[in-house]
Formats: sequence, C-alpha cells, structure tokens
Amino acid sequence: MRIGLIGAGRIGSFHAAALSRHRDVGSLLIADADPARAAELAQRLGQTAAPGVREVFTWGVDALVITAATSAHATLIEQAARAGLPVFCEKPIALDLPGTLAALAEVEEAGTVLQIGFQRRFDAGYTAAREAVASGRLGRLHTVRVITSDPAPPPPEYLPLSGGLYRDCLIHDFDMLRWVTGREVETVYATGSDAGPPMFREAGDVSTAAAVLTLSDGVVATATATRLNGAGYDVRMELAGELDQIAAGLDDRTPIASTEPQGPPAATKPWPGFLERFAPAYEAELAAFVSVLLGERENPCDGHEALAALRVAEACEVSRRQGRAVRVAEVR
Repeated sequence: MRIGLIGAGRIGSFHAAALSRHRDVGSLLIADADPARAAELAQRLGQTAAPGVREVFTWGVDALVITAATSAHATLIEQAARAGLPVFCEKPIALDLPGTLAALAEVEEAGTVLQIGFQRRFDAGYTAAREAVASGRLGRLHTVRVITSDPAPPPPEYLPLSGGLYRDCLIHDFDMLRWVTGREVETVYATGSDAGPPMFREAGDVSTAAAVLTLSDGVVATATATRLNGAGYDVRMELAGELDQIAAGLDDRTPIASTEPQGPPAATKPWPGFLERFAPAYEAELAAFVSVLLGERENPCDGHEALAALRVAEACEVSRRQGRAVRVAEVR
C-alpha cells in the first residue's frame, strides 16, 4: 500500500521511518509546509516527496498519516474524509470543540476510518495497568495519580498554538484515566501556575498545572503536569485499590530519586523526552493502523476517544480560569 504522510517534523520523521520499515507498506508520499524538509526526509528514507499537500491527494494514496501542525489537523481530516481516505492523525483533532465536532461529522458522513495517536494505549506498562484493573487484582479502585513532566519548555512560538497545558500535554493523561480505569471523568477542579518563564504568561498559559478529578464511580484522581522538570521526562500513573497498588512508568530511567538511606538510586540515564520513552508505543500504534487498513482489527482509538479527552481538558481550562469545580457534562 502507498501511504501519504503530511508533516515532516520531529514526530512526522519518526512515523515516516517506522512506516518505511513496515513490511506491508510499499511506499510513502511525504509532504510538508516546507517542501525542502519533505524532500530531505523522503531522500533519507528512499521515499517520494510531494511538492505540496494537494499532490498527496491528486497523486493517489491508500491512506493518510497526519503529523502536520495542530492547526491543520481538522482541515486535513475533513479533506481526507471527502476523498474516502482512512486517516491516522496525531492528537488533537482540533484545539476546540466546534472544530473537533465538525471534523468528526465529516468522518461519520463519509464512513471512513479515523485513528487518533494516543500512543500510551500501546505502551506495555499502561496496557498491564489496564489489565490489572480489569482483572480485579487491585480490588475496588479508589485513587489514581497521573503525572506528566517535560524536561524543558517548548519553543516560545509554539505556546500560543498549543492550546495550553491541559489540551496539549495533560490530554494524554485524561485519555489514560478513561482507558486504564474504564471509567468516565465527571467533575474536575483545576489550577495552574505561570510562575515560570515569562513566555507562559505572555501566551496566557501555565507552566505547571494540577487537577482533582472525580470519576464516574467515585474514584478520586489527581493529574499534574509541568514544562520545567530539569531531572528528565517523567510520565507515570499510579493506581491504588483496596487490595493492591501499582505504577506504570516506574523503571530505572524514571527521573526521580529517593531520599531514604536505603532507597533506590537516581537514574543514571533518565528519559530525555517523549520520543525516546514511548518509541515502541509509537511503532505499535502505526502497526495497528496498518492492521486496520488490512481489515485485520478494529480501530483501537477512534475520534470519539479524542473528543472525550478534549472535553476533560476543556473542563479543566474552564475550572482554572473561573476558580470552580466544573462538571464535564457542562462542556458542549
């Protein structure tokens, strides 16, 4: 099969390399807002570069992978749906609910496939955590803690386009809360701090955030995130039940040190970023997409999963700005 890939940046380059290695992918057609960047990536992988997005559609592909700038996602999804093309798209569909709903409506009307890139669903640790909850091993689940800490801020020019810390970063944790526990988030109370570099204040964003979330059966969850974790990239999920408690994302590269005399030592090679930490998961989600295209499995993460996580992120942003608890059902 021939797959079109739009967006030759960091994640696009990673996905293009993974698809190039897949035995069922015959070729790639790569495009980018910067044609030179697309040409360089295509040459490096032995693939074909398109001079622009239009050519990806007119030259003919069997499916589309969208790794372009977030602002372009919804338009490309809609264009692909009208062309009858199945799509894999990095999160989010759009930065707001109207844009997300409009794109989903196009996909549903066309009856095409839309798989969203929530790669943690393909991580071994998070998968094992989900299985532990479903098996009853933990007993009645009562507390969940999710953490995402980036080692360094993104470029200042990215912040105004990111959608903010809840939509850009914590949305992965909100997806994991739903997927691992099998429960929905009902209520959130969120806060944040812009006490870091001034670029966050200038963008109307926060560099550190926290939220208390109540799930559908009374499970209490906390979610924290920061852009300023100098120790390294730290992504964890802790789940506590009446019988046992477990953690995903805790290994010898987790950038946290114990102060106890006999505690584990600090990681000698902490995770530097998300691509290194989740590389196997990124490969697995693309392999799943190819399997969907071949009719070998159902879509593992459709657009409605992205919509549900976005609603939680939107509720958190409303809560932070208004200083009150917000029911996710309010977000429409």
